[in-house]
Amino acid sequence: MGRKIQCSWKLSWMALLLLLQIFLLTQCSASRWQKVKKNETDGDTYYPPVKMHDFDDHVVLDNGILNVTLSTPEGMITGITYNGIQNLLKQEYNENNRGYWDLVWSSPDHPKEIFDRLDGTNLFVVHEDEEQVELSFVRTWDSSQTGVPPLNIDKRFIMLRGCPGFYSYAIFEHLQDWPDLHLSQGRIVFKLQENIFQYMAISDDRQRIMPTSENRNRSQVLDYPEAVLLSNPSNAFLTGEVDDKYQYSSDNKDSLVHGWIAPDLTTGFWIITPSNEFKTAGHMKQDLTSHAGPIALSMFFSAHYAGLPLELEFRGGEPWKKVFGPVFVYLNSVQPGQDPLALWPDAKQQMLVETQHWPYDFLASDDFPRAKQRGRVSGRLLVRDSFINKRLMTASNVYIGLASPGDPGSWQRESKGYQFWSQCDALGYFKINNIRAGNYSLYAWVPGIIGDYKYNVPINIEPGSKIRLKNLVYDPPRDGPTVWEIGVPDRSAAEFYVPDPNPSLMNQLYNVHPDRFRQYGLWDRYTDLYPDEDLVHSVETSVYQTDWYFAHVNRNIGNKTYVPTTWRVLFNLTDVDTSANYTLRIALASASDAELQVRINAEVGEAPCFTTGLIGKDNSIARHGIHGLYWLYSASVRGCVLVCGQHAMLLTQLRGSSPWRGIMYDYIRLEGPSSNIQT
Repeated sequence: MGRKIQCSWKLSWMALLLLLQIFLLTQCSASRWQKVKKNETDGDTYYPPVKMHDFDDHVVLDNGILNVTLSTPEGMITGITYNGIQNLLKQEYNENNRGYWDLVWSSPDHPKEIFDRLDGTNLFVVHEDEEQVELSFVRTWDSSQTGVPPLNIDKRFIMLRGCPGFYSYAIFEHLQDWPDLHLSQGRIVFKLQENIFQYMAISDDRQRIMPTSENRNRSQVLDYPEAVLLSNPSNAFLTGEVDDKYQYSSDNKDSLVHGWIAPDLTTGFWIITPSNEFKTAGHMKQDLTSHAGPIALSMFFSAHYAGLPLELEFRGGEPWKKVFGPVFVYLNSVQPGQDPLALWPDAKQQMLVETQHWPYDFLASDDFPRAKQRGRVSGRLLVRDSFINKRLMTASNVYIGLASPGDPGSWQRESKGYQFWSQCDALGYFKINNIRAGNYSLYAWVPGIIGDYKYNVPINIEPGSKIRLKNLVYDPPRDGPTVWEIGVPDRSAAEFYVPDPNPSLMNQLYNVHPDRFRQYGLWDRYTDLYPDEDLVHSVETSVYQTDWYFAHVNRNIGNKTYVPTTWRVLFNLTDVDTSANYTLRIALASASDAELQVRINAEVGEAPCFTTGLIGKDNSIARHGIHGLYWLYSASVRGCVLVCGQHAMLLTQLRGSSPWRGIMYDYIRLEGPSSNIQT
């Protein structure tokens, strides 16, 4: 495997010149960091070779730009020296609580979840020369061990010559016939110095000065521990604001770079995720990013915004092996006096450089295939819905991808394999590159169209394969013409009405922001707007953007008592075929311990014409998400229960007792009789 060593501690550092920063921005792949040594007097940039300093209980990686100190043999990141800052990481007595990989696991023998920082037991040097060092911190499981999950753990760290950062990835393996195992979370975490890193950037419009852990510790805890009302923070501007780490979650597709800026020291610390192939549940999965601490992390798998379907279960000796990462920890700086906010566009540019050169060609592990060992799938997707357009429609900007074989839409609940997603162009053409060898199904979903597409032929990827598919046609669920509809089928409730927050529970970032739904306590704002009677929506006169509340939640009747609510949808029919069936389509963007019952021209207490049963564990209402897992239901409505004239459809969320039990609608449509289908 490599050279096994024992190490001790030493730190060294040197400042990074601005000229070096600018140059590095334009380089690529492993070679983008590697420069042939030239005469220093001829004006060319010189990058010192990568060195590994090996001591009793630490190893230090040093490339002249930064130093990274890792404990041995545990493999915890205890120090990062850069830009004249002795350690970017939090200074605390427990060095193992600064930078680390971790898992949350359980098993039949350990039913209570256990937090494990994945301490290594052996260190191997798998690659070492002037251009690159790769270290492997290994923990191998055997049946004599107790209190650790039955997994082989291999944590890797890579430093390249001339590179202002380092890479990390891990390989988890559960061998055949090993004991049962349950994994609910896996991530890499960095806790930064709170007196240095004060400004956080998640996206172009999600940036701000943040509170510290100390600020949070002396603040008022709200309805759950993650949410606090800041009192006497170190920055007075934050006084009276709510801070909650879930307010800074992002979809995987939108979370390729995020991190922190030290304004006074003009230094940036960024987590760059160049690919989401190793993250669970595809591009739409929401998860945590950077948040108050200051903390920067990369979540590889979790139950956040999904619940149990995305926790990993291994039963009956099931074998499994997966590579998570690499992610790139990127450090940047500007000269004193320059605008430190310029570090954000620089980090975005570096993210593009990293994504353009995925998959990397410098990893030492055979478990990570290079570009030539991967395949490609291309084709074109069209949509056929004659009630929208009698001609085939191009599926422009559609998300299309490969995931483990399953039913349509199963990709959003898939947690053990790899996923590869792309977007169609304006004409519906797509190309999915850099696919690992294996067996997959091809999936897609179309914004503006309900349902999930699945290509009915398995896709077998072999190293170097290039598969060109014929024109593919998606026939979405449809039984008849649209009678009426509410919302836009886009797997989100963002188009509906999101109220202003309680003035005493604001996060100033979201006061004037597209993501208004990230404000705290919006579940109780429903009661403020509808204190006695529930929402009534008229299909003919109401406007869903202003009249349809974004979440169907319970009513607070006082003393933290929450009761179910029933919404009414009023609609008028001028022509009814009483001998035929109509179809009601209900697409949900989220469900949290909820049950939706539907009645047409009947009151609560009478038998519903449709019920979802108890569904969902995504907790998106509490965690300020505008979507969780997608659900699509179709219910047949007998024409004999309809009449010419006014109708009332009752939507009851039956499960009370909590402010966070409820659903978010994506889209509702009533279709006419199937006998009226056009050709």
